Amino acid sequence: MTPSALKRNRRPPTGWSVQGDEGSVSVYLAVWAVAMMAMAGLVIDGGAAIAARARAADLAEQAARAGADALSPASLRGLTPTDLRVDPTAARAATDRVLALGGATGEVTIAGLDVSVTAHVPRQATVLTAVGINDLTGTATATATVLHGTTTPGGP
Repeated sequence: MTPSALKRNRRPPTGWSVQGDEGSVSVYLAVWAVAMMAMAGLVIDGGAAIAARARAADLAEQAARAGADALSPASLRGLTPTDLRVDPTAARAATDRVLALGGATGEVTIAGLDVSVTAHVPRQATVLTAVGINDLTGTATATATVLHGTTTPGGP
């Protein structure tokens, strides 16, 4: 017999079925492709969400510092450091300017010498929009406190 004739006459081992296997690889590849797309979505859009959160934290800190720097001119001429006061109008303007330059929106709260800013950085999903997740907005809050002079741990 020729080698090609031997191949035609070969039978699968006992217990194996040749029938009914058509398309099983296609189903496996379809499931695998969906799983890989989900993983890509988590990696790409998950990274974008983390970056948006980090950007929001950075902008919130910068805006809070800018707001805390907006002191009332009259309070700067006070006799003691306890005379320092935040100018609410100037503080809101400073924080809004920082947030706008960073492409964010936010809220400002002024309580005494503390300026708190919550920043929202908008980010749209790329891959996860296929499953209905569109908004990956990052949000963070930071507070800055007005201090006089310098402070050191354990110092006066």
